[in-house]
Amino acid sequence: MRRAFAALFLLVALPVWAADSRELTWSDLIPPDAEPVVPNMTPLHNLSGMADALESAPAAKQEMPHAPAVKALDGQHIRLPGYIVPLEVSEAGRTTEFLLVPYFGACIHVPPPPSNQIVHVKSEVGVKLDELYQPYWIEGEMQVKPSSSELADASYQMDADKIYMYELPE
Repeated sequence: MRRAFAALFLLVALPVWAADSRELTWSDLIPPDAEPVVPNMTPLHNLSGMADALESAPAAKQEMPHAPAVKALDGQHIRLPGYIVPLEVSEAGRTTEFLLVPYFGACIHVPPPPSNQIVHVKSEVGVKLDELYQPYWIEGEMQVKPSSSELADASYQMDADKIYMYELPE
C-alpha cells in the first residue's frame, strides 16, 4: 500500500517539479574554470558626434565567438533575465527570433559579449517590443548548441515557453 501511494505521489508531483524553471544568472553560463574576459573597449573622450559615428561605423567585432559553455545546462528548463536584440519580426510586429544578452546595447552599440553570454531564442508567439532597453525574463529549455547570426555567435539556444517583463522586486 505504501509503495502504491509513493508511486502515485511521484506521478502526480513529477510534472509539477518538471514545470519549475531553474533561475540562472549570466555568470551561471560561464564554466567555473574559464578564463575571465576583459572587454577590449577604447574609451571615448570626445562624445560629440558619437551617435553619427555609431550609425556609420561597421559592426563591432565579437571578442570571443567560441567561448566555452556549461554543458550541464543542456536540456534544463531555465529562466534567465536579459535584453532582447531582435533578429526576426513577424508581420504582426512581434519579435519571434532574437539574441538574449546580459546588458542593454550589446551587439548593437558595443561589441557583442562572448558567445557564452548570448542565448539565441526562438518563440512561436514572439514578443511585442515597445522599448529595447526593457529587460525580460525568458523561460524555456536550454540547449548547449552554438549558432551564428549576422550580429554575433551564441553558445546557447532556447525555444521560449514564456517571455515577460523583468521588474525589480519592491
